[in-house]
Amino acid sequence: MTAPERGQQNAEFAPRARALLATCVAAAVRASDEIRKRTPGRGDLAWEQKGAMDFVTEVDRAAESAIATIVRDRHPDATMLAEEGSPEAAIHRGLVFVIDPLDGTTNFLHGFPWYAVSIAAMVDGETLAGVILNVATGELFTATAGGGARRAGEAIAVSTIDDPTRALIGTGMPFKDPDHVDDYLRVLPKIMKGCAGVRRPGSAALDLADVACGRFDGFWESRLAPWDIAAGILLVREAGGIVTDHDGTPATVQHMPIVAGNPAMHGWLLEQLTG
Repeated sequence: MTAPERGQQNAEFAPRARALLATCVAAAVRASDEIRKRTPGRGDLAWEQKGAMDFVTEVDRAAESAIATIVRDRHPDATMLAEEGSPEAAIHRGLVFVIDPLDGTTNFLHGFPWYAVSIAAMVDGETLAGVILNVATGELFTATAGGGARRAGEAIAVSTIDDPTRALIGTGMPFKDPDHVDDYLRVLPKIMKGCAGVRRPGSAALDLADVACGRFDGFWESRLAPWDIAAGILLVREAGGIVTDHDGTPATVQHMPIVAGNPAMHGWLLEQLTG
């Protein structure tokens, strides 16, 4: 699709994108309210282990239920693809909400204040709206296709840093998949030696939001699910950034390896990951 064709398509999508964004915001706020009813780090929260280093709590389920209630009320024909128990959705057909009710569950369990609600609305495989709400701080990030990215209603953009030695890079570790640890440790020293610093806060959704607003100049992670990245990919792109897989192919919500950043730092990260 050419740029003019994409612009025309986005203009046609705009009214629906705004309506879907309103749903995403309302649902994220409701989920945040549910999460904030519980005390983070409290030892008596009911939780279980889904897999290696992968936890789910009563809070995740309550937040997802709150989101589902709003989505079903406003869009009864929509499908939901969510981390905690919703059925697998055919994301390339019809209206699909891609939901992470609590991204950063382990942070929440330990009272580490960095966790978020992430919701994206897709129509026939195209992400039209996305929301990431930092529950601990109340910071709200929003984006619509062709409508730009915002934080607390103000337009945001990726950073302009083009010197790796001045760049702050975010990452996520492959803690759920030990088979990828060696690959991660192979590239980590190269990136650490070439940039100003590497951070691993523990929420991929917020990491991508931080790229979109310029706090991080780049980000990479190798093992991610659609609900981790659907809203964040739209945010970064609408803020002028680039998001691809490790081969440089434009990322979709079904890509697990992700490289994101402003144009200069995205290119530099790709060189480190593939060199």
